[in-house]
Amino acid sequence: MFDIFKKITTHKIEKSGKIEFLIIGLGNPGKKYENTRHNAGFMAADYIANKCNSEINKIKFKALFCDAVIENKRVLLIKPQTFMNLSGEAVTQFMSFYKIPSEKVIIIFDDISLSLGLLRIRQKGSAGGHNGIKNIIELTGTDNFPRIKLGIGKKPAGWDLANWVTSQMPTEDLKKLQSAIENSYEALKLMVNDKTSEAMNKFNS
Repeated sequence: MFDIFKKITTHKIEKSGKIEFLIIGLGNPGKKYENTRHNAGFMAADYIANKCNSEINKIKFKALFCDAVIENKRVLLIKPQTFMNLSGEAVTQFMSFYKIPSEKVIIIFDDISLSLGLLRIRQKGSAGGHNGIKNIIELTGTDNFPRIKLGIGKKPAGWDLANWVTSQMPTEDLKKLQSAIENSYEALKLMVNDKTSEAMNKFNS
């Protein structure tokens, strides 16, 4: 497996107080789907956890998760393990248990309408054809949650869409995706401080 991220050592911040945000990285579980386009959200979640000196390795509500601190805000980083099309099952359970409103649930996921390596932040919106987001909207009953879209590029002619998004990414493409993933962490630091508009102005392409 190609490891695009270097281990990052940071000062560990003591976690205390209420969970303020849920940060959900979308993807499919299992080695078969590692480094595939549809797992950009998983890659971002792992990168962010690493930046927070943590690791997403606990299990709860059909998901892997960890407790982390971003900008002095206590957050949970979550990777649903239900496969993409049922992502909402884990999201709704975490929201209910920790009493987190939708506007403090930040979803990170792949977007074929964005060029590879670009990033786009939205306050809310429709699923836009993304089955993971569609399921989250259906089960939560709202589309009022912020999201960070990671560009994976359009499907080439002759490809089936499902095969394209679940295909392994070449090394050069992974390097380009890393740029968006790194920016997603920088954007999150603004978003958890109620500066989503500032993040949009800075990072939207």
